[in-house]
Amino acid sequence: MLRSDGRFLTTHAGSLPRTDRLVALHAQRAKGESVVGDQFAEAIEESTQRVVDLQRECGIDVGNDGEQARESFFTYVQHRMTGFGDSWIRPIMADIQRFPSWAVLRASDLAKRQVSLMQLPVCIDEVTSTGTAEVQAECEVFKRALGAFPFAESFMTAASPGIVALGMEDRHYNDRAAYVTAIADALRPEYEYIASEGFVLQIDAPDLAMERHVTYAGRPVEEFRAFVDVVVDNINRVLIDVPRERVRLHVCWGNYDGPHVFDVPLSDILPNLYRANVGALVLSMSNPRHAHEYRCLRETPLPEHVLVVGGCVDTTTNYVEHPEVVADRIERVVDAVQDPTRVLAGTDCGFDTSAGFRTIAEDICWEKLRALRSGADLASRRLFG
Repeated sequence: MLRSDGRFLTTHAGSLPRTDRLVALHAQRAKGESVVGDQFAEAIEESTQRVVDLQRECGIDVGNDGEQARESFFTYVQHRMTGFGDSWIRPIMADIQRFPSWAVLRASDLAKRQVSLMQLPVCIDEVTSTGTAEVQAECEVFKRALGAFPFAESFMTAASPGIVALGMEDRHYNDRAAYVTAIADALRPEYEYIASEGFVLQIDAPDLAMERHVTYAGRPVEEFRAFVDVVVDNINRVLIDVPRERVRLHVCWGNYDGPHVFDVPLSDILPNLYRANVGALVLSMSNPRHAHEYRCLRETPLPEHVLVVGGCVDTTTNYVEHPEVVADRIERVVDAVQDPTRVLAGTDCGFDTSAGFRTIAEDICWEKLRALRSGADLASRRLFG
């Protein structure tokens, strides 16, 4: 995994705006409606080329395919595994229950969501991988989009077994640890395939923070930390053949602009996250609830082999960060880590975590990435000379 040698590298958390045509096709597929294969493949190819070109234009060093082939960052697995059917309504976040007027205020935005992250599939039978055909197709589309002008480094995302287990209710295993284990086994071929293609694997694991105020709301934090350990142990187990320096772990508290008053402090879970056999952590460090937590990296230092992608851009507000603000955020993280080469500049989360649902206007998404690049250049001049 590349370090910031001589200049701060820029990256992001994975999902990027999809074209309207692709959003409509994902929405059809998510509802179980048939889509014309050629049209779907063509829309994915077109949208992937678009986001790759835009990332280059914005100055992103470590880029990806924007998750264009997926309906959301984790429900896509229902098309790559056996065992899912029916549906359920996922519990709402504890902070939204505490402040229901937020949902009223955001009702028009929520109504626009075409792929729901609340009404989700259910595990009704044994979960197994159906193979790597879809991820193979994703990688091939991404390679074609990169062409002769690759990023300095490229990554591909994949879901954490924990977010699948808690987002897609278990009605088969009747044991949470066993369910997480089965999902991890089904994800293993995808993890390994991404790494074998030369991409950095990013595991998207909001479950390791967000589920404290969803599934584990009102319960002892020790119970939640025990769940985090179960997920991390399974990730480590199925990554046994993937070099840790080719894996980064994205952890967040949910990509929505709610109050977040019940978010678990980073300090409560950081020791558990350090148990993950990965080469980098991707952490939210710019939103108003977690902007102070760069200090945790000073109080509980990163393991020597681990880099950090510090969130320097908030993905829930249409304010575009001033480059000076981005530079300040980078410099604070460096001050905590005490090694600028181990710090990359990134975003708090994705910009389009489920197809068609975003709180930020599309053109502002790209402007935020331009600000990220400008701020990284400022910080580079100050800290690298």
